[in-house]
Amino acid sequence: MDIADHNDQALTRDSLYGTAAEATYAGITSFMRRRYSRDLQGVDLVVSGVPFDTATSNRPGARFGPRGIRAASTAIAWERHWPWTFDPFDHLSVIDYGDCAFDPGLPQSVPERIEAHARRILDAGCAMLTLGGDHFISYPLLKAHHRHHGPLALIHFDAHSDTWPDEEGQRIDHGTMFWHAAREGLVDPTRSVQIGLRTTNDDHQGFKVLDARQVHQLGCEAIVAAIRQRVGDHPVYLTFDIDCLDPAFAPGTGTPVCGGLSSAQALEILGGLRGINLVGMDLVEVAPAYDHAEITSLAGATLAMEMLCLYAARRKVDC
Repeated sequence: MDIADHNDQALTRDSLYGTAAEATYAGITSFMRRRYSRDLQGVDLVVSGVPFDTATSNRPGARFGPRGIRAASTAIAWERHWPWTFDPFDHLSVIDYGDCAFDPGLPQSVPERIEAHARRILDAGCAMLTLGGDHFISYPLLKAHHRHHGPLALIHFDAHSDTWPDEEGQRIDHGTMFWHAAREGLVDPTRSVQIGLRTTNDDHQGFKVLDARQVHQLGCEAIVAAIRQRVGDHPVYLTFDIDCLDPAFAPGTGTPVCGGLSSAQALEILGGLRGINLVGMDLVEVAPAYDHAEITSLAGATLAMEMLCLYAARRKVDC
């Protein structure tokens, strides 16, 4: 078939399944060239953006993350995701739903809008891969997923614990979400694990911590085994803050911390989790304004695809 027949697949593809090549430098930048749509009928998984970054404590700019990740994803959308032996798009119907809408001038209303956005998608029977935005967005997303799945096991890749206390309960802050999530029963800390941490917080709310030094010293295989033992077959929400990667691999983020994981380590650990009961996922804190040659956006898009493959491998028995 002529490549022109596949131009702008975000609009022109006649099926929600399959992968086809088109110019990676041209066309509409939906995630992995999936069809832009708000029609949830017959959809297995929705990719959606939450361009919110006013909860950040350092450099803003993650509101441009969904756009940056989508644009970078077009460069890898022409073939099956390596090293997986199947194409998830042959087994899952996936759309790009666009972005969550909210009024940034009414900040206290934003969490509710994000949760309602997620509920609309989940209530239609679709799974979600969400592109942030700063990490606060995980909190309303967890609320929506908890409504469907009950208390969740959390697999959390990050440089920061995000369990700093908020005794007043009023902060919209990307460092307090998992303090709230643990205390509200959205996640079960005894089944949850944080990977790659390298900042100081003495109260981890009961989460198991596999910090960056442990990843470097123990190796990916041991880290995968520890994660699997922790979460078992419990429903898992997977959240990946791009600053889990060392700034050498992800400079385009708001709160970079030296000593982090390489892209290869992160991908190896994620790939080793095949078979976990993954029910929801997000990729957050990509801030393209601080990026160099789109390497952070590309890392974000690649990690997001790894998550999508994990979801497909569990849900589609013929994979």
